[in-house]
Amino acid sequence: MNILTATKRSKANKLDAIRNNGMVPAVVYGARVENTLISVPSIEFSKLLKVAGETSAIVLEIKGDKPIKVDVLIHEIQKDPIKDFPIHIDFLAIDMNKSIEVTVPLEFIGIAGAEKNGLGVLTKVLHELEIEALPKDIPHNLEVDLTKLETLEDQIHAKDIKLPIGVKLITNEDEVVALVTTIKEEKEEEVAVDLSSIEVEKKGKKEEEGGETKEE
Repeated sequence: MNILTATKRSKANKLDAIRNNGMVPAVVYGARVENTLISVPSIEFSKLLKVAGETSAIVLEIKGDKPIKVDVLIHEIQKDPIKDFPIHIDFLAIDMNKSIEVTVPLEFIGIAGAEKNGLGVLTKVLHELEIEALPKDIPHNLEVDLTKLETLEDQIHAKDIKLPIGVKLITNEDEVVALVTTIKEEKEEEVAVDLSSIEVEKKGKKEEEGGETKEE
C-alpha cells in the first residue's frame, strides 16, 4: 500500500510559510480519528497522486509526540487556480474492513465505429461512476469500451461497465455513459416575400407620380 508521511501543525502556523517550505497544508478526519491539522511534502504527494489517484487507500504516517498510522483516501484537493498545484488537501480516514461509497473516474478506450464511419460525433455523458466496495477493492478507474458503439442506435449504459470482484454499482444502471449522436446543421431561415404587397406599393407610387402637376 502507498505510504505518505505527514507532520502535525497548529492553527498558529501560517499557511503561506508552510507552502514556502515545500509542504502542503492538510487535514485528516473520519473513522476513529479526531480532526487533525497536518502538512505533507508537496513533491511526495504529487508523485503518490499519480500512482494512487483519489480512489486508492493510502497509509498516512503522522509524525509527532505520539506517531500514528491512519488508512485514508484523498477526499478533496484544492488547487491554485493559476499554477494548478495543491494548496490544501482533505484526507478521509477509513476502516479497511467496512465498505464505503466513492466515485471512480471512467477511462474511455477504443474508437467508436459509428464516429469513425462518419455517422456522428461521440458524446460522453458520464465521466465517473459511484460504487461501493471495501477500500482494498476500490479500482483506480473503470474502463469504457467505445468499440461497442457501431451504430447510432448503440448506447453504453452504467450496467455495461465491467466491475471488479467485490465492487457494487451505486449509479443508476440505466444511466447512459456514452453514445454517438448526429450533427444537426443549422439552416438559414428563408424570409417569405409577399409579392402582392410589392405590386400594390409600386402601383400606388405610379399613381402618386401621375397625379403630380408641374408648376410653372
